[in-house]
Amino acid sequence: MIEPSLALYGDAFDRVDRHLEDLLGATGVRYCLLVDRKGFVLSHKEALWAPRPPALDSVATLVASNAAATAALANMLGERTFSEQIHQGEQGTLYVESVGDSALLTLIFDVSVPLGRVKVHTKKAIAQVAAILGELQDAPPVQFSEDFSKGASALLDDLLG
Repeated sequence: MIEPSLALYGDAFDRVDRHLEDLLGATGVRYCLLVDRKGFVLSHKEALWAPRPPALDSVATLVASNAAATAALANMLGERTFSEQIHQGEQGTLYVESVGDSALLTLIFDVSVPLGRVKVHTKKAIAQVAAILGELQDAPPVQFSEDFSKGASALLDDLLG
């Protein structure tokens, strides 16, 4: 089974979540997602006024796949990477920017939101989120004791029969 490449939880999750919330407010975008390179949604925010969101797990998978294809194109053209992607349609825009080597910040917004504003505020948020993700890479993996595993198994057995 494929697992997310990052474990975002606890204080780190809360801090990332606040930065996404600030980014949402500063830019006026509809949806803001932090996606790992495997296509898992690590965190997301949506504007209160936004219509029902698309299937975010599908968006995340397609964004990660597109980023991988774009990386291959960059390599073919002698670039280390292309750090941002912009997909503009008649009604909306999808803006994706790399957060280091481990994640992608994805913003979905309509044509009333200026792309320049999104880019300026996204650069600041990426620096903040990248610092948090960098802290996580140095953290030891979470280890559960055998007692925890036995207790969780017993609870699941009771719950599921």
